Amino acid sequence: MIAMTNLRIRALDARALQSLADWLAVGVAVSLPWSTSATGILIVLWLFAVLPSLDIAAIKRELLSPAGGLPFVLWALATLGLFWADVSWSERLGGYTPFHRLLVIPLLLAQFRRSGHGMRVLVGFFASVTAVLLLSFLLVLFPGLPWRASEYGVPVKDYILQSGNFLICAFVLLELAIDDSRVGRWRSVAVFVALAVLFLANITFVATGRTALLVAPALVLLLGWRKFRWKGLVGAALLYCVVGGAAALESPYLNARLTTSVNEMRAFEKSNALNSTSLHLQFLKESLSFVASAPIIGHGTGSIAAQFRKAAAGKTGAAGVASVNPHDQILAIGIQLGAVGIAALIAMWAAHFMLFRGVGLTAWIGMVVVVQNVVSSLVNSHLFDFTQAWLYIFGVGVAGGMALRERDFRNAARAEHHESDPATA
Repeated sequence: MIAMTNLRIRALDARALQSLADWLAVGVAVSLPWSTSATGILIVLWLFAVLPSLDIAAIKRELLSPAGGLPFVLWALATLGLFWADVSWSERLGGYTPFHRLLVIPLLLAQFRRSGHGMRVLVGFFASVTAVLLLSFLLVLFPGLPWRASEYGVPVKDYILQSGNFLICAFVLLELAIDDSRVGRWRSVAVFVALAVLFLANITFVATGRTALLVAPALVLLLGWRKFRWKGLVGAALLYCVVGGAAALESPYLNARLTTSVNEMRAFEKSNALNSTSLHLQFLKESLSFVASAPIIGHGTGSIAAQFRKAAAGKTGAAGVASVNPHDQILAIGIQLGAVGIAALIAMWAAHFMLFRGVGLTAWIGMVVVVQNVVSSLVNSHLFDFTQAWLYIFGVGVAGGMALRERDFRNAARAEHHESDPATA
């Protein structure tokens, strides 16, 4: 009797920890668009709750899968890279720290493969981003509001994160609108489209990052292909050209952003002028030379800043700026871990994309998160940026766990049908 009572108490404790871990994951998702400090605290609390609630077999299963194992491989390569880096140990460990976050992906996959509450996390993130959207418009319409915005129309964080979050939410809403239109739910279609338009309008007329302008066409084409195959792909391309061209003409803000980028690029080509675009181009040029000088295994973990310091010594203009960030995720890995690290990164992205190759809302959300990260990482090192990295990790981990859970249920249903059907037994 005592043994049975102890087992029941342990079962109740395990369920309590599982529930707490689920709600803390919701808290992380809600905090991501708003507060770096709150996100960090909630992630630590989530780890304390989730680790005792997961059994070793569940974690091992995810580590042996491509989606959960390849982040570990990339982390392991960074661990080895500590030993051939020709920089101080403080720099090595500083460069090593961002890789630790990748170890959370298999934990999230295991948690939400088990839990049926993954949608709470996704809805929490969507509601939080929608609140940012409303506050952004309020600050534009009523500039006298007592809110210390980081910049025009950006109530919290920065315009790159804000426009990226808005883009993710807009394309999830468009997926919902298309699905509901097929079954005649026109009221919900109108609501989804209207809200998606508000997200896109904010990007177009209020605050946008140039990163979002790269991601948007990729998501348009992907959505067209996903829903209507080749016809959808061609139609999406034409629609984007028309709508995008009209937006560039009608939005003075967007037009100015594009014009400024073109002018800055020309200035860099003529005189190595110091501006945002020229710095990105200079960092790209130098990063390629760093990778070329150590192409197989790179310069070691934490070596990025030292390479830029050497390249900038004695130079002026954009060439004289010693960066700590190449603003390209592939090159950020390549400088440190060479072609081996780049191959592991691309394989990880591919595994995560393939995880969401199915149908349904969960698969689309995961696919949008992966594509947004891959495309934006061409001009940013987003896996090394705190909020952007956790957005990817929780997006892939939660949606991926949900996708695996759905796959497990389908496989179990097929197996049950096979056993119960005399024709197939």
